[in-house]
Amino acid sequence: MKTLVSLFIACASLLLVACGGSTTKNGTANHKTVDVLVIGASTSGTSAGISAAREGVATLIVAESPWLGGMFSAQGVGAADGNHNMPSGIWNEFRDKLRTHYGGAAALETGWVSNTQFEPHVGDSIFKALAAQEKNLEVAYGYHLVQILKDGNTVTGAVFENNKKETLTVLAKLTIDATDIGESFKMAGADYRLGMDAKADTGEANAPDTANDIVQDLTWVAILKDYGKGADKTIARPDGYNADNFKGCCKTADDQDVIDCDKMLTYGKLPNQKYMINWPTKGNDIYLNIVELPYAEREKELEKAKNYTLQFVYYIQTELGYKHLGLADDEFDTPDKLAYKPYHREGRRIKGLSFMTYNHVTSPYDQPEALYRTGISVGDYPVDHHHKQNPQAPKLEFPAVPAFNIPLGALIPQSVDGLIVSDKAISVSNLINGSTRLQPVVLLTGQAAGTLAALAVRENKQPREVSIRQVQSRLLAANTYIMPLFDVQPTDKDFAVLQKIAATGILKTVGEPYKWANRTWFYPENTITEQEFTAGLNTYNPVIEVSVSTKPLTQNQALAHIAKVAGKELTVDGLTDKPITRRALALLLNAQLDPFAREIDFKGQYK
Repeated sequence: MKTLVSLFIACASLLLVACGGSTTKNGTANHKTVDVLVIGASTSGTSAGISAAREGVATLIVAESPWLGGMFSAQGVGAADGNHNMPSGIWNEFRDKLRTHYGGAAALETGWVSNTQFEPHVGDSIFKALAAQEKNLEVAYGYHLVQILKDGNTVTGAVFENNKKETLTVLAKLTIDATDIGESFKMAGADYRLGMDAKADTGEANAPDTANDIVQDLTWVAILKDYGKGADKTIARPDGYNADNFKGCCKTADDQDVIDCDKMLTYGKLPNQKYMINWPTKGNDIYLNIVELPYAEREKELEKAKNYTLQFVYYIQTELGYKHLGLADDEFDTPDKLAYKPYHREGRRIKGLSFMTYNHVTSPYDQPEALYRTGISVGDYPVDHHHKQNPQAPKLEFPAVPAFNIPLGALIPQSVDGLIVSDKAISVSNLINGSTRLQPVVLLTGQAAGTLAALAVRENKQPREVSIRQVQSRLLAANTYIMPLFDVQPTDKDFAVLQKIAATGILKTVGEPYKWANRTWFYPENTITEQEFTAGLNTYNPVIEVSVSTKPLTQNQALAHIAKVAGKELTVDGLTDKPITRRALALLLNAQLDPFAREIDFKGQYK
């Protein structure tokens, strides 16, 4: 396998010929060389770029819109879904800055869909401020992807174009696909999934019997603003307007027969008397399966989504009587005042070194692969699929889920080198994509992607060759969860140790489905039975026989079992025959055995 450096030098020397650098007939060509190229300023692309730059490597984000942040900003979704009780990494930085901007956490609780709601332009400004602090980070705005550059089976960069037909050719040691729909890895020739997986292929009881190419409904978000009593901000009647499409929109999100239009609107109420229009029930969701279309055709087809949202806005103003609510004139600098980009909920999904399914979330310890051990980002949102606008979509029933983590191998393609995948296009099943696609978890997945890319560059390795434990350690150093522990926050003095031991599986967690903010518990102050401890320790080293004792494990018993695994006598002052708490046991394991230091593969198996 060629090293990153040798590939980089080879491609740089052949930039204009072999690597696709060119001058267009009507425009000019620009060329850049960087360590890490991030394709897309999506939610994950923004955090990936910031994270890689913080790790000390030269990083370039190429953005199609003029904003950073993707779903949180350019796509208009100024409401965070999930992770309210898991304040982690860049997600926590972003939320803290929102709270500072608006004057506290309560100032963000303006609507009922989320605890964190904000104006999209504020989200963009925060991301840009974070990016501006990084001397190793540059952003190029206004370019879309037209070509992926490769040397053999390794991605070496990409070519972009703007609306003036000017090209930007970028060579990079590592490239991150941070697009919403997985645009670059198709160009790179990587294998991927699209649409609903069959039950037989994933083992998920709730997957459809037959696979199909149906993706979730997308939405072109609008932000309305209250212009005051007596104002009339009614827009021109959109082409094709049909009021029947929106009758029943004032039902609540779970389709209960409650006619309350104020409640529908305050679902996405934002600060400063604004309203996010991103409504699934007879609202502005639309089914457009445009993922596989060429760029120009896709953009043309997406005009239907814009028009459908304008129809819904017109319906709100005329049929529902909210003519004082008009398209915000201080959010998006677009001719129609709609968001810069559509809110894609789903696109292609890479076939990665790991494949995360619904079952890995509901029963993490009962799967052939211990993917939880390889976690790099966390989420707690229920499985949320939008299929109301497509009558052909099979109806999916979703039992509740606990909080979960994303395996590192889901970011690394099986068949292509030089490429890392983030955002919604990671290697997960269609079913669990309904949870992994939400903004906070995607923001954290991007942070992990940037960290992995930087480590690969610094060590002159391909992503698949980088130590999983090293990636996790760097994330922990940045106060980022690798295990979704509801009851162990980054402010806990033992946060990193408890995260590490939970990630070994020696001390198992307990998942709890809980409303819209699911939980996974570590129970640090609880005791543990000898049977439970020896069963967990046996998964780390089979030299330990599983005890039948259901009595609480004592401090001295714990040390004796750890000594047997270590293969030597251990002495620790102050231990007694009193029961040991899970916190104290984790600290003892870490100090005497350091099980987290043992390398694992992308299936979570110990090497």
